[in-house]
Amino acid sequence: MDLSRVVGREPRRVTDEEREAAVIVPVVHRAGEPHLLFTKRADDLSDHPGQMSFPGGGRETYDESIYATALREAREEIGLREEEAEFVGQLDDIRTVTAFSITPFVVEIPDREYEPDDREVAEIAVLPVAGLTDESNHELERREHPYYGEIVIHYFHVGGYTVWGATGRIVVQFLELTTEWRAPERLDPESYG
Repeated sequence: MDLSRVVGREPRRVTDEEREAAVIVPVVHRAGEPHLLFTKRADDLSDHPGQMSFPGGGRETYDESIYATALREAREEIGLREEEAEFVGQLDDIRTVTAFSITPFVVEIPDREYEPDDREVAEIAVLPVAGLTDESNHELERREHPYYGEIVIHYFHVGGYTVWGATGRIVVQFLELTTEWRAPERLDPESYG
């Protein structure tokens, strides 16, 4: 994995959605191998219950920047301290069907025990990048998207978890930038970068 491909890149921004959100794409180095930290959303949340996501959420008026939003949400959801997050770079914004633009920030974080906020996070999963790039763990589905038209949904099945949806789209761009993995099929280049 080569994180230098993310450093200093100029991301594509989405500025015309009703609401802004931000996530961190947390890279954890465990046993000499790169992993990504995901949260499994609590089952009683109104939006995307039980789905895998990256730590993050909606921008508040008091957030100094969209990056500050990502760090605040990560502190609230998993107990990540701001000084622990080593900024690497930014991926392209993506749109969601719920009228959000999501800005993903790649950060390196320590390999330690994180504390899920049980109001929002059911559990924390640290999944190996090697598992995400393993073709046998990946599948596709075609769907109609209200903004993009016909799209391909990517599903990553790793360690008993399934990553898909907006988080899956972020994972696709992250993997294509930092590894030799390429999505086997893509119909919506605007949403994947």
